[in-house]
Amino acid sequence: MECPHATLVLLAPSPKKRCIRCHLTLSVDELGEGPCPECLESHGTRHTEFEDVADAGAAASYVCDDCGVPIGGTRR
Repeated sequence: MECPHATLVLLAPSPKKRCIRCHLTLSVDELGEGPCPECLESHGTRHTEFEDVADAGAAASYVCDDCGVPIGGTRR
C-alpha cells in the first residue's frame, strides 16, 4: 500500500552566507567550511569572509514523517 503522506514535518530553510568580496550567496550546507568557491576558481584566492543573509523568500519544504519522502516546497 502506498503511503498517504498524512504526517508532514516542516524543514526550515538552510541559512545563507554571502562572500564579502564577490557577493556569491550560498547556503551554509553548500558552502561547508571552505573558502568562497567563486573567488577560488576565478582569482585563485582563498577568501573566507562571509556575511549572514536573511532570505525572506526561502522555500519551506516538508518531509513525510512516516516514509521519509521529501514533499515539494512552498514560498513563504
